[in-house]
Amino acid sequence: MLTPNELRQKYLDFFVKQGHKIIPSASLLPENDPTTLFTSCGMQPLVPYLLGKEHPLGMRLTDSQKSFRSNDIEEVGDNRHTTFFEMLGNWSLGDYFKSKQLPWVFEFLTSEIKLDPKNLYVTVFRGNKNINIPRDDEAINIWKNLFKSVGIEAEVVDGAEKKGLGNGRIFSYEDNWWSRSGIPDKMPIGEPGGPDSEVFYDFGADLMIHEKSRFKAQKCHVNCDCGRFLEIGNSVFMEYVRTEKGFEKLPKANVDFGGGFERILAAINNDPDVFKTELFQPIIRKLEDLSGQKYEGFENNKRPFRIISDHIKAATMLAADGVFPSNKDQGYFSRRLLRRSVVYAKKLGIDKNFLSDLIPVVTKIYAEVYPEVKKQEGTIQKYFSEEEERFRKTLNHGLKEFEKLITDNLKKISGKQVFDLYQSYGFPIELTVELAEEKGLDVDFVEFEKEKQKHQEISREGAKQKFSGGLADQSEQTTKLHTATHLLHQALRNILGEHVKQSGSNITPERLRFDFSHPEKMTPEQITKVEAEVNSVIQKDIPITMEITTVPEAKKAGALALFEDKYQDKVKLYKVGYYSVEVCGGPHVEHTGILGKFRIKKEEGIGRGLRRIKAVLES
Repeated sequence: MLTPNELRQKYLDFFVKQGHKIIPSASLLPENDPTTLFTSCGMQPLVPYLLGKEHPLGMRLTDSQKSFRSNDIEEVGDNRHTTFFEMLGNWSLGDYFKSKQLPWVFEFLTSEIKLDPKNLYVTVFRGNKNINIPRDDEAINIWKNLFKSVGIEAEVVDGAEKKGLGNGRIFSYEDNWWSRSGIPDKMPIGEPGGPDSEVFYDFGADLMIHEKSRFKAQKCHVNCDCGRFLEIGNSVFMEYVRTEKGFEKLPKANVDFGGGFERILAAINNDPDVFKTELFQPIIRKLEDLSGQKYEGFENNKRPFRIISDHIKAATMLAADGVFPSNKDQGYFSRRLLRRSVVYAKKLGIDKNFLSDLIPVVTKIYAEVYPEVKKQEGTIQKYFSEEEERFRKTLNHGLKEFEKLITDNLKKISGKQVFDLYQSYGFPIELTVELAEEKGLDVDFVEFEKEKQKHQEISREGAKQKFSGGLADQSEQTTKLHTATHLLHQALRNILGEHVKQSGSNITPERLRFDFSHPEKMTPEQITKVEAEVNSVIQKDIPITMEITTVPEAKKAGALALFEDKYQDKVKLYKVGYYSVEVCGGPHVEHTGILGKFRIKKEEGIGRGLRRIKAVLES
């Protein structure tokens, strides 16, 4: 049985043998991407290169990318959903295509990690008559030959949604298509996209849950919800671009593969419960010690165990990348993860502070591959303990507020009341429902969903306004402000101390916003000193140079960045004369004198140990 670290390394080594270069995992905080709060999939950091930008390491790349999906927080609790996960990836930037990619995927799964090919099923693009793109028969033929090579006759099924599984091995679906805009019909002019081919692992017919679920009237097939099949990988073939005349082939087609790390481990275990892998079991064993409860054999315990183990891991990994609990931006999601953990710990009988006991378990799991997490263990424990202490007091207030709702004639708790408890006190709806059931009361779920939707729409509007600009436009003024963030970063480290580390930024043509780690409010004198130092560098009109180098050489040069020792990749190194050296994707101005006058307009706290500066450049 492979350990998680062995699986990750096997994957990287396999694609290195196929001529790929390993790239490090990007941060969970997207760099220079104003459109999203988190890195939520493996391909996200590589979008510029998939769209045509030249990568310094060449046309064949591979990695294991940390990812966080905030949308999945309330989905956690079954045997497969997690908020934090890793994606094993390989990319071809205009190099190889389907005839190499699919055999490599098949070889890795069946020969390298020894999955039984009889348990593998695949999907392909069915075609779309509206846009005149046919079924992906090329992928179908490749898969047929691959299965035939191991003695399996692969039957193709079109329309499995209505026909069911049958004797099929290869299934076609209209939604086997990838673009940033979703289905082909919705893609704007100039947007690239293409068909994809997914691989599913079959855990056996005994796991079908149709007979006791709302899915019992549906036909079983690989893309249904019966629980039997689990998607473990997807190869995207970006070969089309939408034009005014319709869809045309791209001059250079790309391959983007993403394999679910946790899910592949579950397939190796031949058990669909990802929480039984060694990426979660150490946390669950520690929870068993703390609670006196057991995970196996007690179905009512599984949901709390899964939620807590996922949430503490996700919050810890976010903290290692600079996200601590707060009521703003990314920090809001960290707080939500921790508070949900405390609520579900109560269901296991844990009524004392416990989060800090789990953090060393998480850091040990990832110590080898992400050593920066272990290095920050003490800091993370401190902030999480403070957050837990505060929330336990808030939770008690929430319970009192719930009791205030109860009157003699009350038969149903309104959706607004449920949502207010959820929003103000961090009560998951499940807790309110449980308390209501104990009192013999109904809950207005319809009104709750309306209130929740209304809040989400307001939040989305706020996010659009907040993140509407950014480095994506790469205008002259945005480039100037981006360069200024490097000067600001160095000035903060010089004046406040080397503990200062960038935790996020957002740049529009009007201003820069820079988030950094620092435990206390900056004094007026410190702000003045930082402004003066940045302006001094600007006035000296120092030239800015860029070179492509290796990670070890960048480290020798004293570059500001987080590096992982296992990666030996080339990076862009920007130098502002003698003043600062930093790894960055760019762009930058050529000399500091054209920036103008730097002025800090606001310095504020955004969470425990995190500060934010908003600044402008004046002519």
